[in-house]
Amino acid sequence: MLDDRGWDLEDDDLFEKAADATLATGDYGRFLVEPNETVLEAAENRGFAWPYACRGGACANCAVVVTEGEMSAPVNHILPAEMIDRGVRLSCVGTPITDELNVVYNVKHLPDLDELRLPPRPFEQAQVDD
Repeated sequence: MLDDRGWDLEDDDLFEKAADATLATGDYGRFLVEPNETVLEAAENRGFAWPYACRGGACANCAVVVTEGEMSAPVNHILPAEMIDRGVRLSCVGTPITDELNVVYNVKHLPDLDELRLPPRPFEQAQVDD
């Protein structure tokens, strides 16, 4: 999404640009994260379709970049320290630490993330055995 629009994570007005762009509901919005709910679970429970594969902190499909606020990183088997320093977190295991949290999801285009990602979980497909 960022590359498609010519936006950058470093843009001070990134969220204002997204709000003004009339993006689809699943591509931009606000939602509440309940206690004991990960950011990925909250997104899914509120109608967003974020990418993920393992749901256990061992791939990087659910990676987000925290641009404002703080998000926990209780389990991290895959992200190198320099990515964590840049605000990259795994939404499948992370929970908000601050009352407000701004994240950019679906950041697979970021350098170094592509080699960490596992193949995404396929959409529900019916298996027919003959």
